[in-house]
Amino acid sequence: MSRRPGRGWWLAVLVALTLLYPLLVWLSLGRIDPRWLLLALLGLMGLRAWWLRGGWPFWALTLAVAGLLLWGREGSLLLYPVLVNGVFLVWFLASLWWFPPPVVERLARLLDPDLPPEGVRYTRTVTWVWCLFFAVNGAIAAFTVWYGDLRLWTFYNGLLAYLLSGALMAVEYGVRRWTMRRNGHA
Repeated sequence: MSRRPGRGWWLAVLVALTLLYPLLVWLSLGRIDPRWLLLALLGLMGLRAWWLRGGWPFWALTLAVAGLLLWGREGSLLLYPVLVNGVFLVWFLASLWWFPPPVVERLARLLDPDLPPEGVRYTRTVTWVWCLFFAVNGAIAAFTVWYGDLRLWTFYNGLLAYLLSGALMAVEYGVRRWTMRRNGHA
């Protein structure tokens, strides 16, 4: 009797392949037609959007990648990190102005449905911080495309951007713990 991998396993594979995208681009340029990579990325994005039953940000990315595929230029492979940051910036901004509650508050309420008022204010501020991060990160990703050095693009988009994102998460976690203790919620 064979045992099929569970849903979580497949989702982990999809996420890992998406995160490895910059490295895969670097390794394949000049060896594989860029349209095949974009087609693979389009498939990954579509599967991830479908798998997560998901929200417009994942479908927007899928459509954006489809647009890059139709555009068909080798440089379009490099625009994926710019698109990701742009979609996430729009998503987080839209949650602040037009589609509340803010994204970070939604995530916080998964752990604490009765988020106190100071928690709501805090999550709003953190959502703004992430907006700034996505704007700056997207601008740097765009610069790495414009500059034209594939090693720089791969280093920034395949390593440094992830480290910066992780550092922001770690700092935010520390500030959140400190804020909760200060307000008597720890």
